[in-house]
Amino acid sequence: MSSSERLLERINTPDDLRKLDRLDLVRLSDELRQHIIDEVSSNPGHLGASLGVVELTVALHYVYNTPYDKIVWDVGHQAYGHKILTGRKAQFNTNRKYKGISGFPRMSESEYDAFGVGHSSTSISAALGMAVAAQTKGEKRKVVAVIGDGALQAGLAFEGLNNAGNQKADLLVILNDNNISIDASVGALKEYLLDITTSRTYNRFKDKVWRLLGRYKRVGTRARILAAQLESGIKGTVLEQSNMFEALKFRYFGPIDGHDVLHLTRVLEDLKTIPGPKLLHCVTVKGKGFAKAEEQQTIFHAPGKFDKCTGELIRPAECPKHPLYQEVFGHTIVELARQNEKIVGITPAMPSGCSLNIMMKEMPDRAFDVGICEQHAVTFSAGLAANGLLPFCNIYSSFMQRAYDQVVHDVAIQGLKVVFCMDRGGLVGTDGATHHGFFDIAFMRNIPGMITSAPMDEVELRNMMYTAQLDSIKGPFSIRYPRGTGVICDWRQPFEEIPVGRARLIGEGSDIAVLSLGHPGNFVVEAAGRIREKGISVLHYDMRFANPLDEEVLHSVMKRFKKIITVEDGMIKGGFGSAVLEFANDHGYAVEVRRLGIPDYFVEHGSQQELWHECGYDAAGIEQAIVQAAGH
Repeated sequence: MSSSERLLERINTPDDLRKLDRLDLVRLSDELRQHIIDEVSSNPGHLGASLGVVELTVALHYVYNTPYDKIVWDVGHQAYGHKILTGRKAQFNTNRKYKGISGFPRMSESEYDAFGVGHSSTSISAALGMAVAAQTKGEKRKVVAVIGDGALQAGLAFEGLNNAGNQKADLLVILNDNNISIDASVGALKEYLLDITTSRTYNRFKDKVWRLLGRYKRVGTRARILAAQLESGIKGTVLEQSNMFEALKFRYFGPIDGHDVLHLTRVLEDLKTIPGPKLLHCVTVKGKGFAKAEEQQTIFHAPGKFDKCTGELIRPAECPKHPLYQEVFGHTIVELARQNEKIVGITPAMPSGCSLNIMMKEMPDRAFDVGICEQHAVTFSAGLAANGLLPFCNIYSSFMQRAYDQVVHDVAIQGLKVVFCMDRGGLVGTDGATHHGFFDIAFMRNIPGMITSAPMDEVELRNMMYTAQLDSIKGPFSIRYPRGTGVICDWRQPFEEIPVGRARLIGEGSDIAVLSLGHPGNFVVEAAGRIREKGISVLHYDMRFANPLDEEVLHSVMKRFKKIITVEDGMIKGGFGSAVLEFANDHGYAVEVRRLGIPDYFVEHGSQQELWHECGYDAAGIEQAIVQAAGH
């Protein structure tokens, strides 16, 4: 091989990787890191997390016989290096693009993707299931779960650890500890891990114990047992809290440098010989090897396009004048909190993503990041409400699925006043099926007593938030809004109460009635403008609420029109359109209702515009539906 030839060019599968000399892994890691930077700089995606696990990725595929041995990546933000090394190098320029490869591991995409992911904290439970299955079938395969310190905070991760200790299956959990998820990690676990990684005394003892254990490998069983007892005793004496993982019956190893690929391979080879549940604690740096990504870890989690030499972000020549819906939420909750001292804000680890960081900066004692713990966020909010505060609980629509039982059991049944602000409702774009907000309209409108709303624009979002906090509202109130920008520049308008369950007339017409919910109402406005040129007049109502429905408007519309089109940015099955059909049936109206929304399949990744068009409820799709309904 010539000195100018890149090692990465020779790697198409992990089999190719395992043919390299161990010393070549340092060079390969450098090349892999640069390849990720080159690609993501022009085709945006999740940068920092993947840079932080380059050496770990190389070491895992070098030591383990993948795909027979299984590697489960938690969340999947960090899996770009894994994808490049496992046969998708040539396709990586399609990452997150419409009809291209997914930004997350997917079982249907590659045999090397042992488990499909996207939401956090699933890796340990899934990997344990694989390990137990292998044990049951008498297979010798190894199973590894790679989880970050942020994802380890969630209840599901602890449930998996607790069960794994009792199962005694051959499982390795690798804790990728970089002290950050998207925003900085929070909570007592963060402090506990920091204690481990910064205790010089503990680490000196640990090194001695490891050397001692290495010598005992060559002697009898009784000596190895004594060495293990010595290891446990020293850990417990030197660092009182260091028994957390051992208390769950895991053998704990570490902390070690997660960027020393040569040491990583040696440690992983040793751990392969040790049966039962094990945890390897690797300390890494998110964004490792790219200065700007190390300095600005939250921004470079998913930075968009950037200059790969300087790290400067590349923004469109003209930034949109319309604000992001999340920014409207962030500024509005602060305005409301200044007026209402009962208001508090809660988010599960997404203060920047949902813009609660604005409130956290101005009112740090009234805004809470509870970590990647959606169930806790909801029940914590319920506890706040039960004791007289007014919580605005902001959770992405897709992540609210994880807390649905708490919404029903802890909030709705008790009639507690919690305001759920669900960001990223509808089709979110390039994150794909795991992150689309498909289901919230359907699952929220079916909860007794739950006011279920969706604003068509920024002003409506502000007014719904204002309405939700009024004393006249006694129970839970959900507001869902999309990812991206709104449509109104002058959105900071005085607050106005919105009568609950009251629609608003957007456009008068006599041929076809269109009832919309949420942001897609703007697509209806665009389509109706085009339709006028074809001699079709459209009655358009922004319904605002999926529960309660504006029955007065529905009676009026169904008496006047035989054909009605509903438009929503949610699943057609069970959603707003279904609610309109239920109303028509319950009141004996013989009307034809054409429902536009998300069809009955998991929509993949692509730009929002591409996906709206695929699902048929962008302006062009609505126009076509109106023309067909009008018989033109």
